[in-house]
Amino acid sequence: MARSGTPLTIGEAAQALGVSADTLRRWDRDGRLRTVRDARNHRLVPRAEVERLSARPRRHRTGTPLSARNRFPGVIRSVEVDGVMALVEIEAGPFLVTAAVTRDSVEEMGLAPGMHATARVKATSVMIEDGGGR
Repeated sequence: MARSGTPLTIGEAAQALGVSADTLRRWDRDGRLRTVRDARNHRLVPRAEVERLSARPRRHRTGTPLSARNRFPGVIRSVEVDGVMALVEIEAGPFLVTAAVTRDSVEEMGLAPGMHATARVKATSVMIEDGGGR
């Protein structure tokens, strides 16, 4: 790969962006990509262009050493203990979050209705529902 300040070849830029060289040539013709030409009239892609095209929205930070990104601060509405398990319902703004936790956790943390608490969610399975609520 080229040095840090030098432009990339079409092939290098295509690999960095995960597209084909033909796609980059088409983007150049369409004005979606700014290229420069070398002494042999070959296209070169400035690194700034690769960075611009590969830019992704920045994800929010966890704000904590924990890896769970989704936090719902709120107030505990109810705690239902049954055997070794418990259900803790937190009112987080307009949302209700119910957590199934152990009885030991409820007792150790002293969880009770009216307490401020934060539900931290780390899930590998999250369903998205469209805005229609169907």
